[in-house]
Amino acid sequence: MKTMNLKFMSMAAIAAMTLCTACSEDDNTPNPEPPVADAYSSELFLAAANNNAINYNFSNTFTNKFVGTIDGGADMTKVDNFFEAAAYRGAVPANNDWTAGWIRTSGNGDETSANAVEILQGELTANKTLLKDKVYALSGEYIVKTGATLTIEEGVKIVAMTDDESVDYILVQQGAKIEAVGTKENPIIMTSDKKESGAWGGLHICGKAHTNAEGGTGKSEIGDAAYGGSADNDNSGTLKYIRLENTGYALDSEHEANGISFYGVGNGTTVEYVQAYNGSDDGFEFFGGSVDVKHMVVTNCSDDSFDWTEGWNGRGQFLVAYQEAKETLGFDCDCLMECDNNGKNFAATPVACPTLANLTLIGNGGEKQGVRLRAGTQVKMYNALISGKGKCLTTETTETEKALVDGTSVLNYVTLATDIECNGAEE
Repeated sequence: MKTMNLKFMSMAAIAAMTLCTACSEDDNTPNPEPPVADAYSSELFLAAANNNAINYNFSNTFTNKFVGTIDGGADMTKVDNFFEAAAYRGAVPANNDWTAGWIRTSGNGDETSANAVEILQGELTANKTLLKDKVYALSGEYIVKTGATLTIEEGVKIVAMTDDESVDYILVQQGAKIEAVGTKENPIIMTSDKKESGAWGGLHICGKAHTNAEGGTGKSEIGDAAYGGSADNDNSGTLKYIRLENTGYALDSEHEANGISFYGVGNGTTVEYVQAYNGSDDGFEFFGGSVDVKHMVVTNCSDDSFDWTEGWNGRGQFLVAYQEAKETLGFDCDCLMECDNNGKNFAATPVACPTLANLTLIGNGGEKQGVRLRAGTQVKMYNALISGKGKCLTTETTETEKALVDGTSVLNYVTLATDIECNGAEE
């Protein structure tokens, strides 16, 4: 795609700008309105009040792959009480490496289903607890049915039996719950016998919160389970200190399994300290819903690290995407964030507009996009570091760029290794 011809604005026009309207009325942090323009541009992104930067040299910023921040950032406690005080750019400060001790950044473990005390398969219709430090095998689908709760204690290892020629995955239906709580010292690990990406089908959670899919409901890509509704405070349980490895099983060319797929999941659900590692599809994907997330890490997932569509409007803080260099990883990865409202209807409502803060997104080279804003999505993004892609930030579709121009969307304290590329006027 060609980059649009950027329009140069006079200083008088810049001085005449007014305050922007935020995605929600209770956002009490002033967000500057960029100068009037027909489409979004690098000039608008770099308006002084936005505190953004392009072509930044990150060579001295990070240690241990992605640990490091840059001083200066928005005070997110003034945006929403969900957010913690972290007025710096990036996700992982050197003096507070919250990823240490529970994530994996290379290699594989020695977990095997041969050590399992039980095989998980079929349907779970009553409450069940997987006991601390035990190994459980996963064979085929394991469906937590409406009304049932699957509780997983710290240190549990679930190992997909990838030599049994079945599609191994866990699916939590609407009205069911998963209460999976590990610890930093003893995380829950979901992995596979076969130590390679795409070995099993990951975790799928279906809730009763909104989706802007046609009719307001949908079916999961794997498992064909219903999701959607109007209960944005729906509670599907708790995910905390969990590592999912080697996900991304491909049912066919159109259906691959993410690390975790959140289908219409509500903000009554708790999601903190979760990693997707070495997957062959997306790390985490949000299909509508309002679920809030904190302390999420995606490492070496070959498709998109984070992906949203169908109107997701949750909040997120401390998000990391890291893609190892192609020369050592062996393959190129896709976007760090692929961000859609609705690919079939750019104007579908409710419009996707997540509020995200303190992001570190590092790609593995090539000319692909880092953060790809398109298909009508809106976003409020603060305190972000984006590097390692030929196009660190791109904007596409008139609807997406209009929201950036009129101030509905916000990009503040965003630092890029490249310039931005704007294509909305060509849609």
